Amino acid sequence: MYRAMREAVAGALESALAAEGYPTDDLGLEEPPDDVDAVLASSVAFRLASDAGDPPPQVAMALANRLSTSDIEYVSTVETQGPYLNFLPSERYFTETLRAAGDADYGTLESRERSVVVEHTSANPTGPVHVGRARNPIIGDALARILDAAGYDVSVHYYVNDAGRQMAVFTWAYERFDESDLPDPEREKSDYDLVRYYRKGNEFLESADADAVEAAEAEIQAIMQGLEAGDEQTYERVREVVDTVLEGMRESLARLPADFDRFVKETEFIRDGSTQAMVERLKALDAAVYDEDAWQLDLPDIDKNFVFLRSDGTSLYSTRDLAHHEWKFDHFDRAVTVLGEDHGLQVRQIESVLDLLGHDTDRLDQVLYSYVNLPEGKMSTRRGTGIDLDDLLDEAVVRAREEVERRLGERVRGDGLDDADVDRIARQVGIGAVRYDIVAKQPAKAITFEWERALDFEAQSAPYVQYVHARACGILDEAAAAGYAVPAGNGVKATHLDTAAEQDLLRDVARYPRIVEEAAADLEPHRIATFTREVAESFNAFYRECPVIDAAPAVRESRLALVVAARNTVANALEVLGIEAPDSM
Repeated sequence: MYRAMREAVAGALESALAAEGYPTDDLGLEEPPDDVDAVLASSVAFRLASDAGDPPPQVAMALANRLSTSDIEYVSTVETQGPYLNFLPSERYFTETLRAAGDADYGTLESRERSVVVEHTSANPTGPVHVGRARNPIIGDALARILDAAGYDVSVHYYVNDAGRQMAVFTWAYERFDESDLPDPEREKSDYDLVRYYRKGNEFLESADADAVEAAEAEIQAIMQGLEAGDEQTYERVREVVDTVLEGMRESLARLPADFDRFVKETEFIRDGSTQAMVERLKALDAAVYDEDAWQLDLPDIDKNFVFLRSDGTSLYSTRDLAHHEWKFDHFDRAVTVLGEDHGLQVRQIESVLDLLGHDTDRLDQVLYSYVNLPEGKMSTRRGTGIDLDDLLDEAVVRAREEVERRLGERVRGDGLDDADVDRIARQVGIGAVRYDIVAKQPAKAITFEWERALDFEAQSAPYVQYVHARACGILDEAAAAGYAVPAGNGVKATHLDTAAEQDLLRDVARYPRIVEEAAADLEPHRIATFTREVAESFNAFYRECPVIDAAPAVRESRLALVVAARNTVANALEVLGIEAPDSM
């Protein structure tokens, strides 16, 4: 209802401004502070004061007199507060919110008939996913879910670097060394198994004698050139390594969860000829120069040249990525890529070159994120060189189980939780805590992940929000057990929901579709996380102040409908963040 009310207010305010002869390009619509009963406010009087020759409060009063609430859907009153216009909701606004949020898919917007490809993670298949880059799949998966909820046709891709030097080194090492030369794998998983060869190969290249290294480098170079030439045998050799490592990486990512519709390989754009065609087109550009034994583009406003072809005739990752981007433009209306902050130069170069090639780069969005750090001494690793995503998720579940067991006496349901239930809740809470703590921050801000904050049931965390969902489920189960029908909003009016706590919760519930819309438009999943905390706080205030089961029949029915609306809202908001909503905790 918030979206509909906002649209109605915008239309009425625009008409009022036009009638007064004022420009209508900026309506100054915003959400008022918590201590104001209005759903919407407008600060437009500030902007108009100089044109009107009157102080802002007087301008606001004149506009209020022009606005008729009978013509503004879902608005009961327009009040002025100094220079602000405040739009108060009608009872119909609350009733319609109650009805809409009674649907299980509340917050899923109508189809936009536009396709979006979201590329995320795309970590080189050289070993297990490292915790430092865990922000990429978490942000990327949340963005894909939000865009889907906002009505886009979403396809999620992982771009596989299977043509670069790293994979040539990996393939050479896998074929060169025997398993007896390697330490035991840290886990019985394919990526942990094969990464031993990659590490052994790099150690060899760093420490072997010069002749042995030269011979190895010749073999590595032959693999790279074989890929560039489209040699089928070379491709199959590399593919065996790449696909085996990816299998293990996919298992780790699925735990988050982060699933993909397609794994797109670099070599696809070599084998179909599009990389070579791209090279020829780049050579023909006025910006193309041959310098320092490589073909480059001298890009305006970018200090570093864009190198696209080596002297030995092999292309670079960035060259193949250009072909990849053109393929995206051919198949999708919009392309979103999630990248680490160290890819900033690459982002600017790719966009600049696509501009030179005549593409509309407004169709391309890049989300850059800072990496995740862990406090010193908070986790151990047997290898001593870093912490893998699997390590983090394992410890998250262990810590969550300890907290869940400690709180068993305070859980929503009195009895009936067996060990399997506790294991399930520990997984939901532990992995949810990791995801939430990471996605709740703006991507560009650095993160230091801290267990105490992430698993705090009383603070602004996943468990805090998940507990609200469990509490709502508990209330509804208790009502059903007592023989009370649990309404889903249809036919229930908000007449009896007249306390501040009830209406505050309804106001928050009403905002959810708009939050989805804004988060999708701005590619900011943290907005959903912020919203979940706000609605959780409103629900807890309602829970403290408004008895449900013991209320008078008419009030009970309305409050049960409100609990359903809040449960659906919290569940769906957590779902678009990729976090499970436990029925009991």
